[in-house]
Formats: sequence, structure tokens, C-alpha cells
Amino acid sequence: MSEQPMNEPMMDVTSDDKLWALLAYVLTPIVPIIIMLMEDKKNRPFLRAHNDQALVVGVINVILGIVLSWTLVLACVPVLIWFACIYWGIQAYNGKMVEIPVVSNFVRNQGWA
Repeated sequence: MSEQPMNEPMMDVTSDDKLWALLAYVLTPIVPIIIMLMEDKKNRPFLRAHNDQALVVGVINVILGIVLSWTLVLACVPVLIWFACIYWGIQAYNGKMVEIPVVSNFVRNQGWA
């Protein structure tokens, strides 16, 4: 199977894929886990690329939230990351591939997307 780079547009992207990608970013890491359990969703190329990135960002955000919660100043970092997730979700809903620094390369190098 040939892998399609993340910056090329995908031809068979449905409005359902776009909606699930938006939800994956906004409600991460819960929705990405649900998508991974849905047979009809987890193999869609557009959704898979966004879902894997959203899952990694969500896990990082949860870990940062736990680690940084002891101080009030740094506790706002997970909230800022969540706002970035909202932005990435809107970009995904518009049919664009999102390039998240470090996370996108990590997901591609692991072969997840």
C-alpha cells in the first residue's frame, strides 16, 4: 500500500469524516479512543491521520495537566493546549490536514497515520 503524505488533499473525505475529526480534537483523548473502536471509522485515511494526532496531543495534555496542576501559573498550559486543539479541529472540519509541531512527525514515524 502506498502512503499518502499528510499535506496532500484526500479525495474521499466525507462531511462525517470532518465532523469526527473535529470531535477528536475538541474532546480528546476520549473521542479518539472511541473512533479506534469503530470499525467503519478507524480505517478512513483522513480521519485516521487526524485521530492519531488528536490522541497523542490528548494524552500529552492529560499528562501535563496532572504534572503541572500543583502550580496555578503553569496549570493554564493544558487549557492553552485545549484551545489549540479547538483551532486544529476547526481546520480539520474545513478539510485541511493539520501539521502539529513534533506530534505530526512522531505519528508518521511510528506508522500510525
